[in-house]
Amino acid sequence: MGDLLLIRHGETEWSAAGRHTGRTDLPLTPDGEAEARSLAPYFSGRSFAFVLTSPLRRARRTAELAGLRGAEADEDLCEWDYGGYEGLTTARIQEDRPDWSLWRDGVPPHPDGRPGESAGDVGRRADRVLARVAPVLAGSDSGRDGVVVAHAHLLRVLTARYLGLPAADGRLFLLTTATVGRLSTEHGLPVVAGWNQRPFPAS
Repeated sequence: MGDLLLIRHGETEWSAAGRHTGRTDLPLTPDGEAEARSLAPYFSGRSFAFVLTSPLRRARRTAELAGLRGAEADEDLCEWDYGGYEGLTTARIQEDRPDWSLWRDGVPPHPDGRPGESAGDVGRRADRVLARVAPVLAGSDSGRDGVVVAHAHLLRVLTARYLGLPAADGRLFLLTTATVGRLSTEHGLPVVAGWNQRPFPAS
């Protein structure tokens, strides 16, 4: 059975500033592009059972620069929809709501009234991704891994759900830009075999 490799996209202007970046489709910064390129040696010469990416360009560009050609976009891999808190930092939000936590309290609607997402909403999307990839990994008799390129909060929720934890327990898994995680099994049970790793320094 193959493992599931998780890659967070490289740096954007908003990620560098700590601004919640959900569906705003920002490009990578030059440093973010260098971070993504630094992943290429890790993937060079390897074949994978599948490569899935968020449709947002920061994830698609990271996959491209990391050498992961032919990635298939999956809408369920979009980042958390932060609603009315899109573009704000946690510090700014806590000026008005000192005890606010994304994981516990969620987000208000967008200014136009469209709802944002709760941890549970993101968890249901993560569950669909896991249901999609599980049979492929289980049927990978060569032990080929699968790859997902996406976003910090989405990948944290996906990891929690892979381990059978509530979606909000994604808060336990800090994830920085252009890093690799590995979800695996031990004695038939789900485990985290690697986390928040940058195999090679960005240059």
